[in-house]
Amino acid sequence: MKNPDRKTVSRLADLPNIGKAIAKDLQSIGIDHPRKLIGKDPFALYDKLCEISGKRHDPCVLDVFMSAVHFMEGGRPLPWWAFTDERKKHLGK
Repeated sequence: MKNPDRKTVSRLADLPNIGKAIAKDLQSIGIDHPRKLIGKDPFALYDKLCEISGKRHDPCVLDVFMSAVHFMEGGRPLPWWAFTDERKKHLGK
């Protein structure tokens, strides 16, 4: 897993769990720099992506958003699936 310096990383695709496709999804909702993830609600980002794209994305995308926000807010880099239980609990599943 990538382990960039959150203070100097400047490309979304350099974040843990973020590849080109997710970076493009984030850019489509106005997140064009890793620092813009700080203070964001991953659930709101996911809902906005679904609204803008006109389709419901796989819930694992939400897990990836959760992992990226977590990392940029000071958490250690974790695999996206480490957030699946938290997502399910939050959504009541």
